[in-house]
Amino acid sequence: MGRIIAVANQKGGVGKTTTAINLAAALAASDLQVLLVDCDPQANSTSGLGIPRKLGRPSLYHLLVGDASVTDVLINTQFDGLSLIPSEKALVGANIELVDVDDRERQLGQRLDPLRQNFDFIILDCPPALDLLTLNALLAADTVLIPIQCEFFALEGISELIDTVARIRENYQHPLRIEGVLLTMYDDRTNLTKQIAADLREFFAADIFETVIPRNIKLAEAPSFGKPIIAYDVRSKGAECYIQLAREILTDDRPAA
Repeated sequence: MGRIIAVANQKGGVGKTTTAINLAAALAASDLQVLLVDCDPQANSTSGLGIPRKLGRPSLYHLLVGDASVTDVLINTQFDGLSLIPSEKALVGANIELVDVDDRERQLGQRLDPLRQNFDFIILDCPPALDLLTLNALLAADTVLIPIQCEFFALEGISELIDTVARIRENYQHPLRIEGVLLTMYDDRTNLTKQIAADLREFFAADIFETVIPRNIKLAEAPSFGKPIIAYDVRSKGAECYIQLAREILTDDRPAA
């Protein structure tokens, strides 16, 4: 049975989509079958894999609120082992259109559960908000991976996300676990970055991944070419770090929080 990981942080600009794309690609490069689900109406994961944003094409929006089936929306990307359920800007309407639907917060999970037998990992790229789409993703997921930028306001809003995880466990009886906290945009040339990283490691303790994602020009360039970093420049530091993160997830024997 495949494992579903939601990549979530309501704060934007923390490397969430970069992590979703490149973790999915790195896992696929390990001879695994991986599905990336773009749950963000901005559709950056979709374009970041070289799939043009196209209104009217079956997408996650049609899967959630229309009559499209999984086979209608599933796309085989140009990268071996990596499939995609794309997004589009119309997906923002799902937050309103699902309100009156029974089990509105479990619609995504109900549609993804049958896919567990076909994929080793399903990665959910969540929008930068704690809205109904994010709630659907968290209730569909087994674990949540939280990217945090190494900056002064890194902890801003994280306590709210942690509280949401706790409420999901209690109110929905859903055993959502923390996959790990990932330090992103790390610049070891500055004392501030080092101090913030130390503070985050103390705060999150064993939940912090050993892997850190550096500030890296190649990582920033790759999406404009519609490629994950391992396809754009496999020798770059960014590629090395996401391959390391994938290995850490595959071999992790820490007790999940």
